[in-house]
Amino acid sequence: YTYAYVGCGELWAFIIGWNIVLEHMLGAAAVARSWSGYLDALMNGYISNATIETLGTMGKGEWLSLREEFTTRHGSLIGSYPDVVAVMVIIIGAIFIAYGSKAATNFNTFFTMCNLCVISFVVIYGSTFIDFKNWEGMAPDGIHSRFMPYGTDGMLAGAASCFFAYVGFDGLATAGEEAKNPSKSIPHATYISMAIVSVAYILMSGILSLMLPFEHVHAKAAFADAFAFVGSPWAKYLVAAGSLCGMTTSLVGGLFSLPRCVYAMADDGLIFGWWAKVNEKTRTPINAVITFTTMTAIIALLFDVEALVDFLSIGTLLAYSIVSASLILLRYQPAPISAAEPHLLDHGGRLRVRIPGLSPIIDRMEPGYSVLYSLIFMVFCITSFGVLLSSSFHYTSTGFLLLILSVVGVIGSCVFIDMHFQNNAQLAFKVFLVPYLPACSLLINLLMMTHLGVMTWIRLGVWMAIGFAIYLMYGLRHSKEEHSEAEKFSKSSTYDSVVIASRIPDNV
Repeated sequence: YTYAYVGCGELWAFIIGWNIVLEHMLGAAAVARSWSGYLDALMNGYISNATIETLGTMGKGEWLSLREEFTTRHGSLIGSYPDVVAVMVIIIGAIFIAYGSKAATNFNTFFTMCNLCVISFVVIYGSTFIDFKNWEGMAPDGIHSRFMPYGTDGMLAGAASCFFAYVGFDGLATAGEEAKNPSKSIPHATYISMAIVSVAYILMSGILSLMLPFEHVHAKAAFADAFAFVGSPWAKYLVAAGSLCGMTTSLVGGLFSLPRCVYAMADDGLIFGWWAKVNEKTRTPINAVITFTTMTAIIALLFDVEALVDFLSIGTLLAYSIVSASLILLRYQPAPISAAEPHLLDHGGRLRVRIPGLSPIIDRMEPGYSVLYSLIFMVFCITSFGVLLSSSFHYTSTGFLLLILSVVGVIGSCVFIDMHFQNNAQLAFKVFLVPYLPACSLLINLLMMTHLGVMTWIRLGVWMAIGFAIYLMYGLRHSKEEHSEAEKFSKSSTYDSVVIASRIPDNV
């Protein structure tokens, strides 16, 4: 959010911030429902059966038939029964969050250590059951291999759906105001945690897919059921306890970041300032905690986890895509040569080489604008590439030609951006291989986004419409950025009028 605020301006920062709020709300709700579902699977459906007997299903008669019809046509949205356990888990997590950062951190640290122990157990003990035959041969459809049973499209669609399980490290940035040395500690913590998570994620996925055939993986309790499948039921309960600990840390992490994201936007005046109020005793944005925890609990109570996951992933992918674009834009903006002479700027955003026919046009632009136009063209080419891949049109001669043109456009845009000078801003941490690394991030994110369902895009549109309504009716009038600009203009105008008046002869 802050990165986009600096790199792209207030509007794009609002889009990112609003999607991050969505990410943490839906992430916490999805994890809470998964937590409940996992526990229910271990208890052989006792929780769901008891809830249905006590409260019934989500609607009866005509409403239930309409829900089933909607599910058949557009995919699930409303859950089959109200998940009371998920609501209770969210409320308990929110209580620790409301007590402050130290209580939440200690709570999370304990469950994280338990989770790491169980991950180590799964990798070490699970490796004794691996069978590489589970990766060999053809899948039951007779088209794809067992290693990639749903092909490239299935891999991208699956990656987009489960992307929410791989996020959370961005929560480090939301605690920036509570860190002692954020300019150094946040980047280091981010890439160290990313490295650990990446290794753990790959090892766990590999072990699971080698322990049993992919079609036998349990939808709600994958690892616990895998050990029962290979004849080690005692390990099932140990792994289940670790999985619940892991989901608890994810839940607390999401609930910890959520009110702080809301606070940042409210403090900047983009959403209602009431949410920026900080409790004097706990030093937490208590109004934001209460409001958005309540919304998260309602979502967890009513909605289906699969719908939440897809909806969550698209918002997160959109936010990360804007961050990647912001990185390129910021790197190719002119920066002061030194702190002593802030008015002298370097060559950031200017061409390094002369391009016949183009250089005179680009030289007349403000530094960085040619990079901006190239970036817009790159995003268009990547989106076209993803849409073509996700449809069967790329199998036609015209579609294949458009696919090739999209690839050429992406590569050409990257090379053209690289022909510009980067700024010499002295920072504690810098991303390397710019613009190629952020361009790869854009490519992967947009490819996954184009493989999500139409209904997911519609739901995102509804959420963004609500956000823009708040921004247009409230944010534009209360934005600190707008007020500071207006104040600067007012002071400048007053100063100019005083100077001009002092120079006008008395007889005029």
